[in-house]
Amino acid sequence: MALLRTFPSREALARPRQGLIDLAVLIGAAALVWTVVRLWHGVTVPFDQATAPSTVSTDPSELPYYAARSLLRMFAALALSVAFTLVYATAAARLRRAEKVLLPVLDILQSVPILGFLSVTITGFIALFPGSELGLECASVFAIFTSQAWNMTFAFYQSLVSQPRDLDEAARLLRLSKWQRFWRVDVPSGMIALVWNGMMSFGGGWFFLVASEALSVNNHSYALPGIGAYVATATQNAQLDRVLLAIGVMIVLVVGVNVLFWRPLTAWAERFRVEDSESAQAPRSLMLDLLRRSRIPRRLLRALGWLVAPLDRAMAVFGLAEHPLRTSPARRRLGDVAFAVVVLGGVLYGLSRMVEFIVDTAGFAEVGHALLLGLVTFGRVIVLVIVATVIWVPVGVWIGLNPRIARLAQPVVQVLASFPANFLFPLVTGVLVATGVSLDWGGILLMALGAQWYILFNVIAGASAIPNDLREAAANLRLPRILWWRKLILPAIFASYVTGGITAAGGAWNASIVAEVVSYGPTTLTATGLGAYIAQATGSGDASRILIGVAVMSLYVVGLNRLFWRRLYALAERRFSL
Repeated sequence: MALLRTFPSREALARPRQGLIDLAVLIGAAALVWTVVRLWHGVTVPFDQATAPSTVSTDPSELPYYAARSLLRMFAALALSVAFTLVYATAAARLRRAEKVLLPVLDILQSVPILGFLSVTITGFIALFPGSELGLECASVFAIFTSQAWNMTFAFYQSLVSQPRDLDEAARLLRLSKWQRFWRVDVPSGMIALVWNGMMSFGGGWFFLVASEALSVNNHSYALPGIGAYVATATQNAQLDRVLLAIGVMIVLVVGVNVLFWRPLTAWAERFRVEDSESAQAPRSLMLDLLRRSRIPRRLLRALGWLVAPLDRAMAVFGLAEHPLRTSPARRRLGDVAFAVVVLGGVLYGLSRMVEFIVDTAGFAEVGHALLLGLVTFGRVIVLVIVATVIWVPVGVWIGLNPRIARLAQPVVQVLASFPANFLFPLVTGVLVATGVSLDWGGILLMALGAQWYILFNVIAGASAIPNDLREAAANLRLPRILWWRKLILPAIFASYVTGGITAAGGAWNASIVAEVVSYGPTTLTATGLGAYIAQATGSGDASRILIGVAVMSLYVVGLNRLFWRRLYALAERRFSL
């Protein structure tokens, strides 16, 4: 007994280490709060529309501050995108009549280029916060939001409509309220797809950082302190060394966000995987391990735990999750007709006003010209999607099925997907000029740098979500490789690939805005296409041609989604959901 009292217990030895971990978490949280507060002071500085600077300083000492400002905008847009995704996708998946409107609207929103949103929203946000830079900041955050939200919404909607039936039946049998089903069933079951697509959408936000920080609308130019505006100014001044320096800072940012945020999140999301057996190689994260060993998160959750029951009671007013078993056919038909009349009336009114505006300004001959330009860009999009599918589906399956490979490849893929390809446009412009290659062909590569990753990330998410018991069954049956692909892999990733294909095509249309017009110093290359048409109309403030370009792009995207991608969605829901 004396010997036992001499040596300390394992708990006593771990207590000092636990205190150090708690101290590290507290210091990290305090540093984060302090940084956000300091950056917020720069967001609310006075702003005069007439004297606002159109460029930023390219002094390298400013880069850390610019990088922090850009990162704050990115995470603000991500938070807004998550809130939009949860509400919009749930309404589209759970409300039968709303789905008929919300999905086409989402197609249109995805097809509207970021410059189309900026041309409408900048003036409104500046008027909303007069005399403060907060209005311009809100316009920038909203622009980044439009590059993030649609992919996440499509992914979460797909996870809801392909949800396993046993989860749906369990929610009904337990008589969960709609609120309880949302937080206890819907969000957990779609968490893996939401996290991976959130990571991809975050990368899409980086791609449009230059357009959202160096704003040029209606013959007015504004520049916000940020790494995107830094690159735009350095490109305009032909300062290649400053561009390369910004690229280095950008890589550090992407890797740091991946290590401190996305890798812990993907490892944490593994707890929501639905399967009967557990993988032997689960993703891990040092940051997540640190937070799990700290007592602070647990104490915070325990302190906030009392809010759960009152919130459930307050949200019970929305009713139960179960649907009525019987509905009068006549009553349902009458409601459908009334709903269709209201929607059709709104659409016809909007179309009539748009036609009237076009007739009074540019004329309908301009619409035919834009349609022909859209056909050229449409060809580039088709080539991009086909090539990206052939290349990235096998790679995505290989990464998604191997947790060890995923742990090594995730930061590399994240850097490639998150790195703004338009940061490289000055270098690409020089190569194209030196080699004599036309931007009509080089534009496909530039568009691919911003859009192909949607397919890769969705395939990785789909492959990683394949239940481990199905993988073990295929291994035990010793399926031949071709049969393994046909009977297990392709059906399992089909729904995820469709989501990736839709968002990759939409991302390619958006990327055409910056890929069909590239500049470096005095040299500007322009490709034939709808993206260049919209970019030029936005820069000159030509509202009628902006409207025509956006409408034509929306027509192409919505038409492709309706005629092709939606049918694949229906096939995935009907035949390839667990």
